[in-house]
Amino acid sequence: MDSYAGLYAAFRWQVPEDFSIAEACCGRWAREQASAIAVRFENEAGFQAHYSYGQLQRAANRLANALQRQGVQRGDRVAILLPQCFETAVAHIAINQLGAVAMPLSILFGPEALEYRLRDSGAVLAIAEGGTVPALRDLRPQLPDLRRLIVVSGTAAENEIEWMTALQAEDARFCAVKTRADDAAILVYTSGTTGPPKGALIPQRALLGNLSGFIASQNWFGFEPFPAGAQPVWPEPSPLQLPTIFWSPADWAWTGGLMDALLPTLYFGRTILGFQGRFAPERAFELMQRHGVTHSFLFPTALKAMMKALPEPRLRYTLKLQAIMSAGEAVGDAVFGYCKDQLGVTVNEMFGQTEINYVVGNCMLWPARPGSMGRAYPGHRVAVIDAAGAVCPAGVAGDVAVHRRDVHGDLDPVFFLGYWGQSEATRAKFTGDADDSWCRTGDMALMDADGYLWYQGRSDDMFKSAGYRIGPSEIENCLVKHEAVANAAVVPKPDAERGALVKAYVVLAPGFTASPALVRALQAHVKQRLAPYEYPKEIEFIEALPMTTTGKLQRGILRLQEEQRAQTGMTSPG
Repeated sequence: MDSYAGLYAAFRWQVPEDFSIAEACCGRWAREQASAIAVRFENEAGFQAHYSYGQLQRAANRLANALQRQGVQRGDRVAILLPQCFETAVAHIAINQLGAVAMPLSILFGPEALEYRLRDSGAVLAIAEGGTVPALRDLRPQLPDLRRLIVVSGTAAENEIEWMTALQAEDARFCAVKTRADDAAILVYTSGTTGPPKGALIPQRALLGNLSGFIASQNWFGFEPFPAGAQPVWPEPSPLQLPTIFWSPADWAWTGGLMDALLPTLYFGRTILGFQGRFAPERAFELMQRHGVTHSFLFPTALKAMMKALPEPRLRYTLKLQAIMSAGEAVGDAVFGYCKDQLGVTVNEMFGQTEINYVVGNCMLWPARPGSMGRAYPGHRVAVIDAAGAVCPAGVAGDVAVHRRDVHGDLDPVFFLGYWGQSEATRAKFTGDADDSWCRTGDMALMDADGYLWYQGRSDDMFKSAGYRIGPSEIENCLVKHEAVANAAVVPKPDAERGALVKAYVVLAPGFTASPALVRALQAHVKQRLAPYEYPKEIEFIEALPMTTTGKLQRGILRLQEEQRAQTGMTSPG
């Protein structure tokens, strides 16, 4: 019997009919603790600033009035092309108050990526920082729906509006529209593994669906208020040590930065640190020390880089970390051990995706098992299912799936509304009928007898070599444990005899040089720790692995490269 059954039974979703992200994340705090700091900011040049909840609300009111003056109505899509900064938070609160739909876009997107998303969504207005404005200007003739451009930290041209000028011209009061919990709030385009990106339409209620996992993984037990509309029951509450400062390098334009960092932190009336600049391990530690960061969300890629650059960071930095959560790729026991031994915290690995964010993880509700994904957070019914939709027995790998209804039969609020303009793709995401259905994630895992999930890789990352089924994640984790390896990716290399060979792409840690001797050493390292058929028959050293802007490894690019080499008869360099 599941020893945690009581915890799941005690948790009930009670989602209110009306719910507003803007009110939950700002409005109530502007009334109750107006002077409390909502956003701290720092850039690479060293400029720092801080903004209170009262300032956030007044700025959002002014922007909402300005957007309304430009004809933005309920349901309209408004693009946000901004980095981690105060203006990003203002934009989200203002758009939400109008009942419009915020569409965050990365400032790293090129013209083609921007044009596709702006055209597909029919965005009527874009709020953009200066560096992205030239590309938008060039695209506007191809985007008839895009009526206006608001320029942040830049000079507005004809038929454009300068941010500060627009806000200064408006009243600091605004009467927000009433929104229902099921109303659309955010449109996030997924980076997808196949086909063009799809716009996942996120409802207001989805923020509530994140909160049981956020509280658990951030060790915010006993913290008031509990999620609005939910009645969680936790084990012995541990008091939150104040002040609480949250920071993550995750781009606020993506689900990881927006729904796992910015909005949950504001929901709890705490302070989030926005940093505008490139990620670097030493800079990350300096930033955490300077601002007294207590809680963080760090991708495994970032943690691996920090582990290799500073094996003993507390010899140089004074840290106040209370919790770290991580997602995007498997953390692995090497990184897990580093966080526990060197950073003094148990990294809480979490799992989800844009469509159903943040549903599984390690946390203080149950003992973390190094290398595992953890268990389903309270309020979410998660299983491993086969191709027919049947739940797999313990220890059998299958597709991680989340049911629309929890253990009580209540609708889970974390679910997206569907893919923008793609009803067929939305239907294909689910197995079952209407509300009684499983949502497939496309990630493979097995569930042990205690309910812990063990990641096996994306379904399209798995391959067979000489009849053996290979999951790249375990091999990559093993390689990273070697002192010479900063990061690694494993893909199949086509082979006439075996079907495929196990090949590893390796990024070396500082101070190490590629050589045949190192290849042999790394192969021996894997042979000694994993099954004989899992060691990489070939290793190629590269400067950097291909990553999405959200920090996820793009194995598909490397896999395609191997297929193309096989077709043309090319061999790997070196």
